[in-house]
Amino acid sequence: MIKFIYKICGTTEWQRFKKTSFFYGTKKDLLDGYIHFSKKNQVKETLAKHYFKKDKLILLKIDVLKLKNLIWEKSKEGVCFPHLYTYLNLENIKKTFKINLKKNGYHSIEKFF
Repeated sequence: MIKFIYKICGTTEWQRFKKTSFFYGTKKDLLDGYIHFSKKNQVKETLAKHYFKKDKLILLKIDVLKLKNLIWEKSKEGVCFPHLYTYLNLENIKKTFKINLKKNGYHSIEKFF
């Protein structure tokens, strides 16, 4: 069973989240109607596919056991991803990781990969 899932968000979104204690998602999440997450082994691909050359990002490590309305759904490619159909509470965040943008447009995450 998976204990943790991960959310990539901008540093501005993270600062707002810390002030309000609730996170309704990024612009993409709000458009889709749920918060997108990744399993640990999906983070690198998610960064490359959706955040290439984007700076000022944070990775949130989230405790799955306390989430309500979390549904695992298949992508167009047939891969299951976790989606949260409600807001995320700050108390569910177990750790944060700084995402560093490299010169080639890809990312590294200290003490994660």
